[in-house]
Amino acid sequence: PYMGLDVFEGKVVDMKEAGVLEPHRVKKQAIQSAAEAAEMILRIDDMIAAKGFEVPKKESEEGGMGGMGGMPPM
Repeated sequence: PYMGLDVFEGKVVDMKEAGVLEPHRVKKQAIQSAAEAAEMILRIDDMIAAKGFEVPKKESEEGGMGGMGGMPPM
């Protein structure tokens, strides 16, 4: 149950014997932080979708002279 990877040697070792102990609190905090980041990304995505964000068209896609798009011809 205490096996882990020794990153300096590249071998699997007994982490308890190696003196490497990671408290449960650290793992819990890491998972909680990841969940909060995912939630924030999803909320931002929902806000963008609800706002109806559109990518601005390029001048060449507007067809015409550019600059005065939407103006009727004279």
